Amino acid sequence: MKSKLFNTSNESLKTAVFLIRVGFGIMFILHGYPKLFGGPDVWSSIGGAMGFVGLGFAPAFWGFMASIAEFGGGVLLLLGLLTRPAAAFLAFTMLIATIMHISVGDPMGSVLHPVKGLVVFIALLYCGPGRYAIDNKWAG
Repeated sequence: MKSKLFNTSNESLKTAVFLIRVGFGIMFILHGYPKLFGGPDVWSSIGGAMGFVGLGFAPAFWGFMASIAEFGGGVLLLLGLLTRPAAAFLAFTMLIATIMHISVGDPMGSVLHPVKGLVVFIALLYCGPGRYAIDNKWAG
């Protein structure tokens, strides 16, 4: 007899991806909001992380782009709209955050936060938005 508790049907997996997408969308809306509306000083601080990959110029621009990726990407994930492009921008942002945390010698707990996001966003790039997404309506 097959257990309903550990259902791995295609429909269950689509629902699981939907829940992950919505959960991370909400988290990144909340995470990105203070950055996006923090202004140029906050953007410069965040954008300074690009210096760890050799792009030390225009930190306010890079910080603004990271803030847009987090807040706007969170909105797009929540809606299931342009899920793969949003996941790509969020994965890049989490990669840079991971590199920065490792470079400054932060404790592993600080490093693992962006790593978790990076893994989830790479997975969303691969599998798409799951069930109940605007992307699915557009794709037919």
